[in-house]
Amino acid sequence: MIILGSIIAVIIGAVLVVHMKKEAKQNRLITHELYFPSLPLSFDGVMIFFISDLHRRKLEDELLEQLPASIDYVIIGGDLLEKNVPLEQVRENVQKLRRLGPTFFVWGNNDYEGDIQGLRTLFREEQVEELVNRFTVIAQNEDTLVFIGVDDLGHGRDRLSDALENAPDGFRILISHNPEIVHQLDPRHSLDLVLSGHTHGGQIRLFGLGLEKPGALTKHRTFVQLVSNGYGTTGVPFRLGAPPETHVLILRRGKE
Repeated sequence: MIILGSIIAVIIGAVLVVHMKKEAKQNRLITHELYFPSLPLSFDGVMIFFISDLHRRKLEDELLEQLPASIDYVIIGGDLLEKNVPLEQVRENVQKLRRLGPTFFVWGNNDYEGDIQGLRTLFREEQVEELVNRFTVIAQNEDTLVFIGVDDLGHGRDRLSDALENAPDGFRILISHNPEIVHQLDPRHSLDLVLSGHTHGGQIRLFGLGLEKPGALTKHRTFVQLVSNGYGTTGVPFRLGAPPETHVLILRRGKE
């Protein structure tokens, strides 16, 4: 009976490993249609593709083929790589994203494990705009869309006040790899949307429990926050109960 029990345990373990590996390779695209009374009319219907936490994963065509043809902007929410990921693989991923539209990047904790200067050179060559504790403005007619990027909070590189300094009025989107940035926010910052990753949704959840909360879209008092499960994995190439995800955000003017 002991031998039989051991065999059954091995079979169950093998099946679970196969399942977790398969789950980690999913290409999930979630579309969110978000309504904001503060959204300028010029940007009604704008589409943003948000992806974070690629780590070691290669961006697959199966995912890209699901995207609408009219993506306006791409935001990479950090952890584009981790230690020992070759820059040429990163370049291939970035080139695929850059073909979708103007691309913006904020640093995550694992990005600093790689060749920092090499990555910055790659961004310049591929025309990806880094948002390192600063903002950039997209103007259309007389309206403005403001992307505000905060550097990695986990390494203590975040400077929210610097990122917001002199930022104009308009529809404000804050991008921070680490979602804990919300504890620094208050109504005076006049933010509309906050985008984060980092947690992987716990990556491996047993009986609904994990080390981190599942990714979610949450309405706070003065802004909406999206925390993504992310696209890749770290540590082990497995997921359980926290499938990978990427996002198309369709911004609409008005009340939901």
